[in-house]
Amino acid sequence: MIGMVKTRQEEYGEAIEFHQKSLEIYQKTLPKNHSDFAASYNNIGGLYRDMGEYSEALAYYEYALDILSSSLPPSHPDIENVRQTIEIVNKFLLLVRR
Repeated sequence: MIGMVKTRQEEYGEAIEFHQKSLEIYQKTLPKNHSDFAASYNNIGGLYRDMGEYSEALAYYEYALDILSSSLPPSHPDIENVRQTIEIVNKFLLLVRR
């Protein structure tokens, strides 16, 4: 929750710290394929994307996709949303590397 507030305030460094703390709590309390992990990874990926750190963003989006793919039906819209986001970030990476 605090991570999302910090994101809205564009305080990305602090937002990432709070999302990382959430992940630490989840690791102690939830199964590894729980949807809260995917949401956190997706949020962190968005932060890195907004900061222009596309390689880092891509890694977190891929973590989210792995979890969603293992816990939801293949046609679930969340899976498609993350796939589309990964495609967009890959395009940014291609542009940055030119």
